[in-house]
Amino acid sequence: MKKVFTWLSISALALSFTTSCNKDVNERTDDLPALNPANIDLSASEWKPFIATNVADFPLPAPNSVSSTAYLNELKALKQASTNLSDDQKKIIDYWKAGSILRWNEIMRELVAKHNLPPYQNDDGTYPIPNAANPFSYPVFPFSNPPYAARAYAYVSVAQYDALIMAWKFKNQYNTPAPYKADASINVSVPKSELPSYPSEDAVVSGASLEIMKLLFPADVDYINKMAAQEKSYRLWSGANVESELTAGDSLGRWVARKIIQRAKTDNMGKSVGDAAMWAKLESDCIAKGETPWISLETPKRPPMLPGFGNVKPLLFNADDVASLRPGPPPSAGSTQMRKELDEISSYTNKPTKETMRIVNFWADGVGTYTPPGHWNAIASEKFVEKQYSEIRWARNLALLNASMMDAAIMCWNTKYYYFNARPCQLDPSIKTLTGVPNFPAYISGHSSFSGAAARVLGFILPEYASEFDSKATEASNSRMYGGIHYRSDCQEGLVTGHKVGDLAIAKANADAGH
Repeated sequence: MKKVFTWLSISALALSFTTSCNKDVNERTDDLPALNPANIDLSASEWKPFIATNVADFPLPAPNSVSSTAYLNELKALKQASTNLSDDQKKIIDYWKAGSILRWNEIMRELVAKHNLPPYQNDDGTYPIPNAANPFSYPVFPFSNPPYAARAYAYVSVAQYDALIMAWKFKNQYNTPAPYKADASINVSVPKSELPSYPSEDAVVSGASLEIMKLLFPADVDYINKMAAQEKSYRLWSGANVESELTAGDSLGRWVARKIIQRAKTDNMGKSVGDAAMWAKLESDCIAKGETPWISLETPKRPPMLPGFGNVKPLLFNADDVASLRPGPPPSAGSTQMRKELDEISSYTNKPTKETMRIVNFWADGVGTYTPPGHWNAIASEKFVEKQYSEIRWARNLALLNASMMDAAIMCWNTKYYYFNARPCQLDPSIKTLTGVPNFPAYISGHSSFSGAAARVLGFILPEYASEFDSKATEASNSRMYGGIHYRSDCQEGLVTGHKVGDLAIAKANADAGH
């Protein structure tokens, strides 16, 4: 029988579950309208992918001629598949027709929340580390903490986007009409589209998502397979695609995802946990600078969370640029400025208001939730649904958003372990935090870094909501001060760093024809 969480972990867990209820963190939006974009973005074949840049790497056979016996037989099979649907089949169609990218993003958020659980300590007081090579053993792989989640959201979104760019290239090349244009008697239960039908964009997204999510969440392969199969089936049941279009799309999506996986396997994530020698050196280096080093406030002390994540390979800039993007040092632990900032945090925690507690709870995004990056994905998705974007526009938007948050996490974690500074309640034990204390150094704030990047990118995508996104980012940042776990300098510099990374995503977006 595993030991129970420490008191500190239990408090964080309880608060995060309360927060989850307040935000309906894992509630699916089953009643959304069918995706029916006015602009199918047919020219998106010219947009610039992130990683899979060479279409020649992905050979796709030509489709059957619409007058061929093989295609006519597929039309007959499609007509049969889309007739006399069961109630369960209709429910599946209603679910998936809201949009492939949207639904996979929701699935990702569910899996992140499911795995956002720190392991219990061993009987000897040490902590086990999830092992991707043996994902079903305790602790189940992964522990989808905020940095892991940011990287996971990014790789899935980038794989989907790059795969759809390739799909659009083949759609334009072969210009195959949808089956219901070839046979008007087919029962169609989704909006009809002028988009060429080969390969199926849903199958492309399904194949790409399945392949890369198997790497990220290996213990959930059965569930991921089920959802991928369900999506492809819905295209048959709805009369939208013949079997060969689905087969081609699935193959293309998987091919592109494998290109992304090659990159992911060599991006230094495997070294991010570090070892005892690395952890000790971080502390001794901080002491050598005359500063007070961060220590774990859990009982027993837990190793620092992913101290090497700051060395993960970014998507939007080169690793050599990290030092120039890293903010300057925080106030010295013994300085007048630090005392001033400690007093400010003490004032928030000693006299919380209903409004500050609302903000603390809303933005807690702790254990058992889909993390701060997931929170921003949910915010973005709500707006994107209103816009009725094409699938490839959805994919582009989320790729830009999630690439920026992955790289903001890299910069944030690099900064945290470069300075290794203590949390407010460590320097001043009279400060009683109002939310769980994260197990890593304070400067800079992760919430602020994620939110600064997200608000910048979403404000670019949806300029009419830019001020709203900025206000949300400021509120998310302030929540960490109100909860007593960050200083003002952590939050201010986190927002600035997030803005810098967000601007790099915007520069990438402006470099192609997508805007």
